[in-house]
Amino acid sequence: MKRDLYIDFAKGLATLSIIFIHTAFWSGQFYIPAEVRVFSLVFDVALFYALSGITSGSNIEKTFYRLLKLQITYMIFVTFLFFLDYFFKIFGLNFFSLEWLKHFYSTFGSKYTINSISTVPQWENLGNWYLHQYTNADTFPVVMGSFWYLKVYFILTVFGVLILRFFPKHINWFIALCVALTLLFNIFPEIYPNGQVGYVAFYLAVFLIGNRMKGKKVPGKMIPVLYALVAVGLMWMFWYYGNEIFYKINRNKFPPKIPYIIWAMFSLVTLFVFYNRLKISAESFVTYIGKNAIFFYFAQGISSSLVYFLVVPLKEKMSWWVLMILIYIINVFLAFGISAVLKKVDSFGWNILEILRKKTAIK
Repeated sequence: MKRDLYIDFAKGLATLSIIFIHTAFWSGQFYIPAEVRVFSLVFDVALFYALSGITSGSNIEKTFYRLLKLQITYMIFVTFLFFLDYFFKIFGLNFFSLEWLKHFYSTFGSKYTINSISTVPQWENLGNWYLHQYTNADTFPVVMGSFWYLKVYFILTVFGVLILRFFPKHINWFIALCVALTLLFNIFPEIYPNGQVGYVAFYLAVFLIGNRMKGKKVPGKMIPVLYALVAVGLMWMFWYYGNEIFYKINRNKFPPKIPYIIWAMFSLVTLFVFYNRLKISAESFVTYIGKNAIFFYFAQGISSSLVYFLVVPLKEKMSWWVLMILIYIINVFLAFGISAVLKKVDSFGWNILEILRKKTAIK
């Protein structure tokens, strides 16, 4: 079956958007205006869940095997990150300024303090990371700050494939159930559950809608209707919550609440409108990123942490928008290089596992 380059292209653009979001909301908190940071959320992680739905099927064995491979790749990465973080604290901080870390920890309050950075290996952190408890990686704070996505992806993919396999004729009912639960949690916020339940209720709906769109095209007559509904939703949001809600979009993302959901609708509608309409016929830098999205997602956490070293000395020497463009470009190229390294680390890790398998195989 011929690979759909539109999916790779959309994943690539979504990944580039995530890099921009993490440029704006992490190191960018020191110099980028709040309005620009909010607008960076227009194309956000909801796109990945929709694309996962489009590319997913009802084969449980294939899906679970894919998730197992992803878990092992993730464990190889966090093992690499653990030792990178440790050796960076031992050797790197002797050569680089701690100013960005001081900024980071003072910004996020007493939960994190500069004194909490230990040069003794915290082995329990590695075990917690394996089990998707994202305790902080001191010198690369953006990595664990962006990993919430991965846990939700594992959970909703399991639920999603079970629904596709055992209830193929009732997918619309499950979409309605997820939408109803999301509305219920928002209407009665006191019952909004802790943990990942609230995330899954919304993003599973996005996943299932994406699956229903597989191989289909949004009718031309529906396009203006869909964008009009998005516009009406945005106008209602500002009327109901007031103009200040614009600056609170990110607060409404964890977990996803009505303002953030309305904000995300534009990107989801745009994704589905161009699906099976925009034809991508050639490989490109963007499709390459899309094909290797998971390594870029891992890499951007490291690169978005490293750019702090540049932001601190440069933020007083140039206009914010010049610095933002410069840091974003550097962040993208850093992520590109780091992702290439991570692919080799992943290959090395799998080779080690294969050697261990052969050594311990029963003859």
